[in-house]
Amino acid sequence: MIKSRSVFEIDLYVAIATVALVVVGILFIFSSGVTADGQIVSREYLRQIAWAASGLVLMLLMTFVDYRVLNRPAVTLFGAVVLVLFLTLLFGRVVNGARSWIGIGNLGGQPSEFAKLALIIVLARYFGDRPGRGRSVFGFAGGMAIALVPTALVLAQPDLGSALVYMPIFLVIAYAAGADGRFIGFVVGTAAAVALFTVLPVWEEHLAGRSIPLVSVLTDRDTMGFLIGGLALAAVLAGVGLVLTHRRVFFWILYVLAILIVAIPFAYVARSVLQEYQIMRLIVFVDPYVDPRGAGWNIIQSVTAVGSGGPFGKGFLQGTQSHYQYLPQQSTDFIFSILAEEWGFVGVTAVFVLFGIILGRGLYIMASARDHFAALIVAGVVGMIAFHLLVNIGMAVGIMPITGIPLFLLSYGGSSLWTAMLGIGLIMSVYQHRYQY
Repeated sequence: MIKSRSVFEIDLYVAIATVALVVVGILFIFSSGVTADGQIVSREYLRQIAWAASGLVLMLLMTFVDYRVLNRPAVTLFGAVVLVLFLTLLFGRVVNGARSWIGIGNLGGQPSEFAKLALIIVLARYFGDRPGRGRSVFGFAGGMAIALVPTALVLAQPDLGSALVYMPIFLVIAYAAGADGRFIGFVVGTAAAVALFTVLPVWEEHLAGRSIPLVSVLTDRDTMGFLIGGLALAAVLAGVGLVLTHRRVFFWILYVLAILIVAIPFAYVARSVLQEYQIMRLIVFVDPYVDPRGAGWNIIQSVTAVGSGGPFGKGFLQGTQSHYQYLPQQSTDFIFSILAEEWGFVGVTAVFVLFGIILGRGLYIMASARDHFAALIVAGVVGMIAFHLLVNIGMAVGIMPITGIPLFLLSYGGSSLWTAMLGIGLIMSVYQHRYQY
């Protein structure tokens, strides 16, 4: 049964908010390329206009395509993207220290961005085909294994920022699919432990200024083996206690020990894969003045720019931090800093409202979706956009480590802009086809 509807019926709230944010992004990409004496030293805004125009076409095409046609080829699509990620590792171009760009001449992009959408679609099918799959350990682990494939390939580039996005996408979709909260807590706890154990050796060197026995245990392979063995023995004893007494305290002891057993070797691998500058970004998050003219420079200048904006900002094209070129990567990673400096609290609030409209409408569309596949697609896109928003703005104001995650719809870059607009097109496709059975 198909209810009567107009073929042009789209979610105007989402569409208008998206276009408004893209326009704001173009304005501040232009601002980032203007020097203090008024000279235009970058034409990035012209490329962003071209990407925005083509992205709008892609978004509208995605809106009017029935999202259900993506269900059947979801696995093939994901496999193709994974293959491209692998080829990028072999033949890609190095950009900002990561072999993340692939193409011919000036034509190409970052496959890691489009992999986010492919992951959303394949996970929506994986959990949507069997609504109870997320509630079982094996079902949850299967979904996580899918998400770890692009994570590992992108981390090997190494592009830490993009690699960080895939797991939150998985967790949001799994939660929307009804996954047990203990499963999600295990993944989040393990990720936090991995980050902590990865940073501790550098923290010992740059902040503590003295040798710490625990850190030596985590960095020496033989000692670390004994530690893991001891934790495994304690886990076995906790498991025996749980079986014999059925007391929940043994379950939680086993839970925490399992997190440590998984996190310690993963942290060892992370320290081997990540570049020194990437780990230093995590250190300067704690104290940027450890390296004020190096790794800490970005945070210091960004916080200065945001704080100097005040209630109403200094005025468009009147910012000092950006126009004196104090902000590195100011058209990408720190576009929010320019906005806050020039438009102040009022401008920042307006941007938050526009993002709030997209995310709020996304949650409404997810709740009213007619099938699990649709609901999980929308959940994944909303999670992806929200994670980019929180981490990028957190970087700009100094409450998140610098990871190179762009601010969707505002930051310069064709791949990230197209990914965001295609994702929003998926949300609107679910809305557009909500009356079809």
